[in-house]
Amino acid sequence: MKRQRREVQGFNLSFLDVVCCGFGAIILLLVLTKSSELVVLEETRQDMDAMVADLQARIEEIRGQARVLNRELTAARDQRSELQDRVARLKRDVEQARGRYASANSDAKVQTTIAGSLDSARQTLTEEMKRLQAQLGKRRRVDAPVGGIPVDSEYIIFIIDTSGSMQDFAWAGVIRKVQETLDIYPRVKGIQVMNDMGVYMFTTYSGRWIPDTPARRRAIVSRLRTWRPFSNSSPVEGIEAAIRTFYAPDRKISLYVFGDEFAGGSIQAVVDEVDRLNRPGGGGERLVRIHAVGFPTQFNRAYQMQTTGIRFATLMRELSQRNGGTFVGLNSVGP
Repeated sequence: MKRQRREVQGFNLSFLDVVCCGFGAIILLLVLTKSSELVVLEETRQDMDAMVADLQARIEEIRGQARVLNRELTAARDQRSELQDRVARLKRDVEQARGRYASANSDAKVQTTIAGSLDSARQTLTEEMKRLQAQLGKRRRVDAPVGGIPVDSEYIIFIIDTSGSMQDFAWAGVIRKVQETLDIYPRVKGIQVMNDMGVYMFTTYSGRWIPDTPARRRAIVSRLRTWRPFSNSSPVEGIEAAIRTFYAPDRKISLYVFGDEFAGGSIQAVVDEVDRLNRPGGGGERLVRIHAVGFPTQFNRAYQMQTTGIRFATLMRELSQRNGGTFVGLNSVGP
């Protein structure tokens, strides 16, 4: 009996040893596994930090490249705009050159007539103008200072080229001709002075008549000495502005154009537009008479025989003839 109890106790002790060893092994495995995971996690975190730093560096590099590309794109756009502007200007220059060439070819024959031919102005005078002409009597010479143009209108408008060539070479003559023109009109209902761009000499009288008084006449001549508005060397804008603004069926207007160049486009286009604006009155004659005085400044300059001077004579001779006026081509800018 004693031997049997001892064998059972031995068996129980060995089983417990085995179980304890098994639990110990499991715990050891868990400990080893957790340590391994911590090491792996630490290494992974370090790798991720390095990767993030690398990506941030690449982002900054890409941003820098983007800024450089944006600047280059802006410069390219500016250059494209500048090139487009240059192309547009060149196209306009080509069109103007074509117009000048065509006009020069068709109007070359006027070179022999710009020295000073004079056409007599014809019109039916109003009763008031007949009275004024009778009062002048023999005091007005046939060869009046502005080419024998008769006192024939109740209103007068001066269109004066204020370009550099006129200011440099003919301004004293312009002042003298304006004074002489005023002198042959002892009394009118209204006066106006504009430059060839349609700029008024006295802005307070823009769009309306300057009263004709001795003081106003003196003011016009005095202001003319220092008057320097911008000019594009073309009388067209001033002529058209004057007719559009002051044309009226009950007015007799004389328009005096003083200039030396026409740097515009088609002469025929200008003539057609003036025909449209300056409609005939009841008697079939145009109500705005266009007189012109051409100053030969082109022949006093280093680059002589400019076609713009010839084209001015061509244009104004045609406008004067079609609008009941007189074109006078001076042979000198001096007295």
